[in-house]
Amino acid sequence: MKSKLAALSFALLSTSVFAASGVTYKSPYCGCCKEWVKHMEDNGFEMKSEDHVNMNPIKMKLGIKPELASCHTTVIDGYLFEGHIPASDVKAFLEQKPKLAGLAVPGMPVGSPGMEYGDQKDPYDVVGFSKSGMTIVFNSHNKD
Repeated sequence: MKSKLAALSFALLSTSVFAASGVTYKSPYCGCCKEWVKHMEDNGFEMKSEDHVNMNPIKMKLGIKPELASCHTTVIDGYLFEGHIPASDVKAFLEQKPKLAGLAVPGMPVGSPGMEYGDQKDPYDVVGFSKSGMTIVFNSHNKD
């Protein structure tokens, strides 16, 4: 019994170590945005959503370049997260605290979080970006 309690205590502690909250700006009509927010919440993030019919002014104000754009934009701990980024990549980024503005998954690749469609999965990159426009590949998904 003691070992079961110890294992349960460890499991509870290990899942509660990571805590971050964010605001997702999205269209009220976009189902994949809602699914991505759910993916983030299922992975330990506390998320709030703000619905906006026109996302372009928000993206421009926050500095999201058109080539990085997707359907929703999230701010967590002062960093920008654009599009369907896996929660594991957001967590890794926040733990590393790189000198970047944030991460993006441009477009809406099938198989990314919130864009699941059966077994179909498009390969895609998670791109790190700076405020000046410099980009790097932070992680790649579904590539052979």
